[in-house]
Amino acid sequence: MINIYKIDKLNNFNLNNHKTDDYSLCKDKDTALELTQKNIQKIYDYQQKLYAEKKEGLIIAFQAMDAAGKDGTIREVLKALAPQGVHEKPFKAPSSTELAHDYLWRVHNAVPEKGEITIFNRSHYEDVLIGKVKELYKFQNKADRIDENTVIDNRYEDIRNFEKYLYNNSVRIIKIFLNVSKKEQAERFLSRIEEPEKNWKFSDSDFEERVYWDKYQQAFEDAINATSTKDCPWYVVPADRKWYMRYVVSEIVVKTLEEMNPKYPTVTKETLERFEGYRTKLLEEYNYDLDTIRPIKK
Repeated sequence: MINIYKIDKLNNFNLNNHKTDDYSLCKDKDTALELTQKNIQKIYDYQQKLYAEKKEGLIIAFQAMDAAGKDGTIREVLKALAPQGVHEKPFKAPSSTELAHDYLWRVHNAVPEKGEITIFNRSHYEDVLIGKVKELYKFQNKADRIDENTVIDNRYEDIRNFEKYLYNNSVRIIKIFLNVSKKEQAERFLSRIEEPEKNWKFSDSDFEERVYWDKYQQAFEDAINATSTKDCPWYVVPADRKWYMRYVVSEIVVKTLEEMNPKYPTVTKETLERFEGYRTKLLEEYNYDLDTIRPIKK
C-alpha cells in the first residue's frame, strides 16, 4: 500500500508524476488522525525493542522545501519516542570546522549507535540540493585536481556508497521527501506573515528561496534518481494536506520497523534461575510470604 510512494530504483523517478495533494490511501481526515495515533504507539513499542536489542540503528531523514512541514511532522509523528536512544540532528549551514572536513564528516558523526534512532532534519542531501542550486562547491576550498563539472555526480556516488556502507554495518535509513506544491507553500507563508504567533517562523530568506523553486524541484528529482536503491529507497510523500502527510510518514516508519523486526533479548534458563535466587532474597528482606508470590515465568 505505502509502496506507491516508494522509489527504490535508480533513474526511475519523475517528480511531475507525483501529486502533492494526493490522499488516496485515506480520504477521511478523522480516520487518518486515528490511524496515525495507532501508528505512533506501534513506533514507540518497536523503539523500546530496538533499544533493548541493540542490533541495528535507524536514521529517519527528512528533506523538503521550506514550509513543507518537516518540523511539525517530526514533532507529531515521533513525539512518543522515548528520549533515551533517540536524537534529532538538524543540518544547517556548515560551520567553519565542518567545512574544513569532507562534506560527509558531519553526517557520519551523527550516525546513531545500534539500538538508537536519529532523526535528520535535512541531511547529507543538502550538498546536492542547495549545494547544487547555489553552486556552493565553487566557493569551497578544494584541491586543484577537483573538476567542478563532476562535483555533483561524484557526490551522488559518494552518497550511494555511504548509505550502502551504513546498511552493510547495521544502520538503516528512511529517506522522506515531503512534496509540497508552490501554491501551498505560498499559503503557508501567508499564514506565517498574517498570524502574529507564527511571525517567528518566517524570514526574508524563505521568500527569496522561492525564486529558485524550479531549480530546487529539478535538484530533488536528480538526487532521488541518483540515490534510490533497494536497500536505501526514497519515499515521496504528498505534503499539501498535513494530516495525510503525517499519516503516510507514520506508515512508512512503522513498515520499516516491522521489517527490522526488533525483539527483546532472550534471557537464558541459567540467567532466570539466578534471577529466581535474587528474587527470593529480595522478598525475604521484607518477610513476604513466598508461597503467595508468583514465581518467575520460565
